[in-house]
Amino acid sequence: MAASTLKLVFFLLFSFFTFSPTTSSHHPLDPLTPSEFKLVRTLVKKSYPSPKHNLTFQYISLDEPDKPALHSWLSKPKSKPPPRRAFVITRLNRQSHELVVDLSNRYIVSDKVYNGNDGYPLLTLDEQTVASELPFSYKPFIDSVKKRRLNLSEVVCTTFSVGWFGEEHSERVIKILCFYIEGSANLYMRPLEGVSLLVDLDELKIVEYYDRARVPVPKAEGTEYRLSKQKPPFGPRLNRFAIDQPDGPGFKINGYKISWANWEFHVGFDVRAGPIISLASIYDLEKGTYRQVLYRGFVSELFVPYMDPTEEWYYKTFFDAGEFGFGQSALPLEPLADCPANAAFIDAYFAGEDGTPVKISNAICIFEQHSGSVLWRHTEIAIPGEVITEVRPEVSLIVRMVTTIGNYDYILDWEFKPSGSIKIGVGLTGILEVKATDYTHTSQIKEEAYGTLLAENTIGVYHDHFLTYYLDLDVDGEANSFVKNNLVTKRVTDKSSLRKSYWTVESETAKTESDAKIQLGLKPSELVVVNPNKKTKPGNNIGYRLIPGSISNPLLSSDDFPQIRGAFTNYNVWVTPYNKSEKWAGGQYIDRSHGDDTLATWTLRNRGIENKDIVVWYTMGFHHVPCQEDFPIMPTLSGGFELRPTNFFESNPVLKTKPPNHVNSTSKP
Repeated sequence: MAASTLKLVFFLLFSFFTFSPTTSSHHPLDPLTPSEFKLVRTLVKKSYPSPKHNLTFQYISLDEPDKPALHSWLSKPKSKPPPRRAFVITRLNRQSHELVVDLSNRYIVSDKVYNGNDGYPLLTLDEQTVASELPFSYKPFIDSVKKRRLNLSEVVCTTFSVGWFGEEHSERVIKILCFYIEGSANLYMRPLEGVSLLVDLDELKIVEYYDRARVPVPKAEGTEYRLSKQKPPFGPRLNRFAIDQPDGPGFKINGYKISWANWEFHVGFDVRAGPIISLASIYDLEKGTYRQVLYRGFVSELFVPYMDPTEEWYYKTFFDAGEFGFGQSALPLEPLADCPANAAFIDAYFAGEDGTPVKISNAICIFEQHSGSVLWRHTEIAIPGEVITEVRPEVSLIVRMVTTIGNYDYILDWEFKPSGSIKIGVGLTGILEVKATDYTHTSQIKEEAYGTLLAENTIGVYHDHFLTYYLDLDVDGEANSFVKNNLVTKRVTDKSSLRKSYWTVESETAKTESDAKIQLGLKPSELVVVNPNKKTKPGNNIGYRLIPGSISNPLLSSDDFPQIRGAFTNYNVWVTPYNKSEKWAGGQYIDRSHGDDTLATWTLRNRGIENKDIVVWYTMGFHHVPCQEDFPIMPTLSGGFELRPTNFFESNPVLKTKPPNHVNSTSKP
């Protein structure tokens, strides 16, 4: 084996296995451990004098400490930490119970029965698996498969939430749809259109069955995405490349605390939200201290409504985080594919339906990215007889998780830059949700198809993706304000200039929640969270700016039932006063919810937000018109936004950042 090969193998082994999170004691924001899940299970089961099979755990996660208690501990980290607690939702006798479990003292602090029928808790993987198997022992379904001359052993079924459309309901149900895999692993491209079942999740039995239409199952040909199944001709082979860090990685992991360059932050995990970034602080070289930026940030909800109003499709209006769980749906990341060779990996755990811990290996990866971009540069040629070039390469740190919810894969990135920026990125890939049809060519379509004909008998249905982020910014402290720096055109009317117009900035500080609601794109403005109690030397308010990415607003009518439930997408930006209980933009119980516990309803109180501890909610969206390039699997579609320091530092914070040793500045006569 060549020396260079040995070096590469050693490097890969070092990268993959060195940085497993280890710590001697819990940080108060660390996710629950396997032993803590087991403790929750033991304590809760002891409190219920009921048959074991009747109790299910729908949600178990860290009940994070109150903010003052955590700040008190952070100021004295050697003092006794806040009590470790878990927040638990169980299902028992068709009721949802909310429990707070004290893990430090091993007792149940509170047990509240949620009596409403306007929403149900997170769906567990276990109950979905059982529900998906029920059709195969159900005679009407077996008969439907036979009538279509299909092989029952090649049929796969899976679960779909049913939404709410104004009806009164008291049953917790889920829809079962089925697909055909003979000849292809791409089951989502081969639906058994017209066949559906409804399952009562509390009883785990089929309560309704429909076989409404006989539509051709799309062909397997051309739907396979596995490399091993592809046939010539092939596209170009991409050349190999190596990531070499001879000085070793630039970041350190201590438990779930990450330090890199001038950043420190904590990475958590939640079965519903997935990755949680907390306590992000940046070192100010001039002040000689770390300064607060982001107290807590995560995906609060993902709203995916499809645009086919027909009987078999109208209910497909998913809330993927609250119904199916971003964290629960995370899968192990593939080294050298999902993450580069210099990545370190963190495992994650969540509780199964019976309360026992489930491990997701390599759920989160952390790596430095040398993208070939420029951090800053300038070439000066105006000085006689001299050319000065100063350039610094961009290096950033990325925290990544991938979640697969049914047909779609979402790549979630948090990118930290030495300049103080935090870029949040989302990549959409995976497989479209398609509708089987009689059409084989667009010339046959004489009525509304609600999508694009991608292949014979296959329509990719129009749909949206709206991701709402929870961003508890504490810019150099908790007391912050939200400022809209509106760019306003002014006319020159006094003949003092040959110019007739210019634009200037008119600042507007939001005093209440209604002042802060913004639909982006209607007028130019810069959105800044400032600390009004601190100023730079020239007198500017210290702040962080929200820089939106591509802008998409909902197109459903406001009185449509899915939009009532997803009213938190009516505005791209909301600002609320911090409230520990307000975490989920769509409500705590979003499966079959009525839209009466959402970000949109909380803000009707129109609370004060000036110079207070505030939370910014940002919704990024994608209107997706499927195209043939999305078939049979979709190249990644990316979007995102940025949190960027604005008058936070006295000057460029990366002016004195040292480039890697092989990068030199030049001055040429």
